[in-house]
Amino acid sequence: MASPSHRRSPSKWRGALVPAVVVAAVALAASLLMALRPDGTSTAGHTTTTPTADSRSAAPRTTPSPSPTPKPKPSKASPTADAERTTPPPRTPTSAPADSAAKGTTPHRASGSAPLAGRIRPGTDYEGVATFYDIGNGDGACLYGPTADVMTAAMNHADYETAKACGAHVLVRAANGASVTVRITNECPLPCAPGQLDLSAQAFAKLAAPSAGRIPVTWSLLSSDTSAKVGIRYKTGSSVHWCGIQALDHRNPLARLEVRDAGGAWRRLPRTAYNYFLSEQGSGCGGAIRITDIYGETLTVEGISIRPDVVQPTRVQFAAR
Repeated sequence: MASPSHRRSPSKWRGALVPAVVVAAVALAASLLMALRPDGTSTAGHTTTTPTADSRSAAPRTTPSPSPTPKPKPSKASPTADAERTTPPPRTPTSAPADSAAKGTTPHRASGSAPLAGRIRPGTDYEGVATFYDIGNGDGACLYGPTADVMTAAMNHADYETAKACGAHVLVRAANGASVTVRITNECPLPCAPGQLDLSAQAFAKLAAPSAGRIPVTWSLLSSDTSAKVGIRYKTGSSVHWCGIQALDHRNPLARLEVRDAGGAWRRLPRTAYNYFLSEQGSGCGGAIRITDIYGETLTVEGISIRPDVVQPTRVQFAAR
């Protein structure tokens, strides 16, 4: 008998090939799934954008237009304080309403007794920092002129409020219990933060050693106990055609100044950042003047002639509050 053949029959070969093809197809499908998995095992053809830590642009700084009259050099804090205040630290109000926080001040008690007050209101404590600068001859943005009074300060740009703070008396208190009363005669420009006071070096020394440079303070508006009467000054260049009028030594901050025109009507004059009220067309120049403080008290002054750059005394003064 012939020995059986060792050659595999075609039917048997095809039966072995089918499982092999199935296994290969399964393996190919598995490899494709691995390549396209959403967990990022393969990143071919995919780009991931990583955001930067802070993509916000710095807000542009607006430079105010120069005033018609050159102002004295604004206050500049001591070198130590100036370096620190370039980016003033944010202050978190503890009990202020939302609108107060936006303004950068923290009122602890409010008063409605000054209906014409602006940002600075009586009966309110404000938090901020105190720095200091060399006041020179004592003149400042309020253009009061040289003075021997060294207990003065420059108010930050926001609370200066287009010279509305000029002449205000402020009680400043430090954390160590020391305090000093100063008169606002100047403006502390940006980056002075809302609530910040740039004191004269002499006033700062009443609160802390100059080496401190910058200290936290609270401050509030006072009604001055001055015995002086209000003074009136016409600006250099004033005439019946154009004039600038300034009030000095007022006990309380001024809210407005008016002149009586040729028809007998009172006309309110706009206030400049350098603390003069202007009559651009000359209406009321040389006539009666009416001034009103933030409490609404009004004083009328007669007989003030146009004598440019001369302080003319009056017989009136606002009541103490």
